[in-house]
Amino acid sequence: MGQRLESIGNSPDAMIDPLAEIVTLLQPSASFSKLVEYAGRWRIRRDVEGKPIYFAVLEGECRVVPPGRPSIVLRAGDFVLSPSAHDQIIESIDAPPHGIDMVPAILGEGRFRVGPEDEPVNLVMQIGLCSFASPDAALLVSLLPSMVVARSEPRLAQLLHLVGDETRQFRPGRQLVLERLLEVLLIEAFRCGTDTDAMPSVARGLSDDRLVAALRAMHARPAQGWTVADLAAEAAMSRSAFFARFSRIVGLAPMEYLLAWRMALAKRLLRGREVAIEHVAALVGYGSASTFSTAFARHVGMPPMRYARATVEDRAGR
Repeated sequence: MGQRLESIGNSPDAMIDPLAEIVTLLQPSASFSKLVEYAGRWRIRRDVEGKPIYFAVLEGECRVVPPGRPSIVLRAGDFVLSPSAHDQIIESIDAPPHGIDMVPAILGEGRFRVGPEDEPVNLVMQIGLCSFASPDAALLVSLLPSMVVARSEPRLAQLLHLVGDETRQFRPGRQLVLERLLEVLLIEAFRCGTDTDAMPSVARGLSDDRLVAALRAMHARPAQGWTVADLAAEAAMSRSAFFARFSRIVGLAPMEYLLAWRMALAKRLLRGREVAIEHVAALVGYGSASTFSTAFARHVGMPPMRYARATVEDRAGR
């Protein structure tokens, strides 16, 4: 990461992919992958403590009821990704309003069943749960859509099959392969998801013809002394129009987003302990170590040096 930041000023902005950078920084890893069949009338309430969950409908149809959003009907070929699922409900199309929450029963290795044994199967899904190893996961996930729905995307089905197969095996290099597969799976989901337009996120900003130039510029040149006027010029917009559009589509004001990204990069550099505080400050756009330290402490809750020491101690204690 340090090397990329050193040379980033010489890179064309168009070569920088903010979405890929965010997903890579998240450091995704797979917790499990399972095949679940559903029968009769059923409802599953998922509360996975904010962990990312993804699933693909292989056969049949169902309804997903995300918190605070209208329900979504899913059919065979559909894929759903929730980077931070909270209290999500998945139910059969004919499920009654209340009273039939169920728990999956184990059928065998990686296979489960929901619903009465004497009822025919009306849905089959591949479900995966993963985690983000990055200490900045909460900050980075806040830049992504809360839910992505992709309809009939064969590439996602292929990737999901590979992730499931690798999760159940213990071949050499398994963890590295899973990390790379999940990075590709997440990026592909954000890239082709049909519901990313429905909520503010960086993914939505990258699909906006005006905002994409400003987002790429921020990621390509984090050391530059950006102002809202500078970023508006990158987007070829007036300052006020750019500020309003960016805030509405990305979900954060331009300088809030820039601060979040700079702090994520700074924390990554400090965890590596490869560069001095003064150099970290310069790489993420601060003219002095003291100015950077003040901003970092306000954002993170501790000074940069203490954060770096705590990171080393945490690694040593594992």
